[in-house]
Amino acid sequence: MSERRVTGLSTSVIADPVAELGPVWQARRDAELADRPRRRAVGAGAKYKLVFVDRLLATLVHLRHGVTHDVLACWFGVDRSTITRPVGEIRPLLADRGCRIEGGMRLRTLADVIAHLGATGQTALMDATEIRVRRPSARRGGRSRFISGKSRINAMKALILTDERGRLLFCGEVRAGSVADITQARDAGLVDLLADTIDLQILADAGYQGLAAQAYGQVVTPPRKRRGKHLEHLQWLMAHHEAARFAHSSARIPVEHGIAHLKNWRAPARHHSRRDNLPDTIRAIAGLQSDQRATQHNKTLALPAAQT
Repeated sequence: MSERRVTGLSTSVIADPVAELGPVWQARRDAELADRPRRRAVGAGAKYKLVFVDRLLATLVHLRHGVTHDVLACWFGVDRSTITRPVGEIRPLLADRGCRIEGGMRLRTLADVIAHLGATGQTALMDATEIRVRRPSARRGGRSRFISGKSRINAMKALILTDERGRLLFCGEVRAGSVADITQARDAGLVDLLADTIDLQILADAGYQGLAAQAYGQVVTPPRKRRGKHLEHLQWLMAHHEAARFAHSSARIPVEHGIAHLKNWRAPARHHSRRDNLPDTIRAIAGLQSDQRATQHNKTLALPAAQT
């Protein structure tokens, strides 16, 4: 179960959440046991069939491949409810870790990302990705909220920020599929956060046109088309426009690669669980994916030194 083909992560990456989240999970469990009236001492009664490592592995396999709880229960030799509870407990813990960057620092909120970019002077790439979800039942109102105007499917979208190499810095602020990309960024407080920064640059696509004026020019979008009165002017404007759009799209293509790596996991590609669990799911996977990318980057940097 701990092989990379099953979890999508190397054993060195899995060891970090085991050491980091194991004590946190145990402390929460002890607090729950001591926070209610008891007739027996703490520790009495039935014992857990799955230790923390097994709970973490079951959650990783569920997120990576979308394996149902019934199948995981067969693999671990337990009941379905014994798998459902660990997944519900471990997933929020993984989501709270945030995305890992160089130096082992973690960015948990959008404010942390903007502060980091402002301090380091790096350029960020921003985009939104749609995640297909189950359609609300006919008896519930607001079914049209989840229908994407772009892909015409029932979806929810997450805001993604990466660096110039496509490494994840932030993934979250999940909204219904009918919400526009620019509205999602405004609701996330991006404009207010950029008001406290100077000369920060975030490259975005045409879906965010209009944020540049509100964000003091720190959000850069593709240029708009312009019309000329004369044929020679029109040809020059069209050529200049296409060259500028090509240069802009080439600079922001790493964010598409970051989204593609994120959707190697089954849950962001097609979310079969409850829609309420999607924010924690996408944040947990983003944190794990950033751990894997950071580990690969560190091994690449250490390789020349080891060879010498």
